[in-house]
Amino acid sequence: MENWHLDKVDVKLQPGIPDSIKMSQLQNLLHDALIATENVQQCAIIRRKDNMVRASSVGFNPYQDQIQMLQDAFKNPPQTREEGLYFDDKQYKCVRADKNSIYAKCGKKGLILVKTLSLLLVATYTENMFPGVCVEAVEKLADYFKEKGK
Repeated sequence: MENWHLDKVDVKLQPGIPDSIKMSQLQNLLHDALIATENVQQCAIIRRKDNMVRASSVGFNPYQDQIQMLQDAFKNPPQTREEGLYFDDKQYKCVRADKNSIYAKCGKKGLILVKTLSLLLVATYTENMFPGVCVEAVEKLADYFKEKGK
């Protein structure tokens, strides 16, 4: 994944820029960094303080209770590893859970969660996609937001 597109959005993430412009830029960033890999089925950038979806792929609109459940999964990683996650009407087996990242699988489909200071990145992949590429793309985008203090 090339990083050229990440630098373009810096100006738009600064305070004082209207939310509509920020959301458009976040939507573009989400597409360029995740969807364009062709190894991310659905994804969203969620503001952690109020569970607001800031950007999402087409047709991916997690409910508030789903978002809260995903956020709560980070509170007790050992329990999350043991119990897994129920998401999108499926039970996912947790394959990794720590204070920053959770990876879960349901058959050949997967769910990737990565949190930053103020954001939660959510991504899914399907059986025809490479889980490692999905994880790498989401983690790189999270690193970008962490570098920006987001």
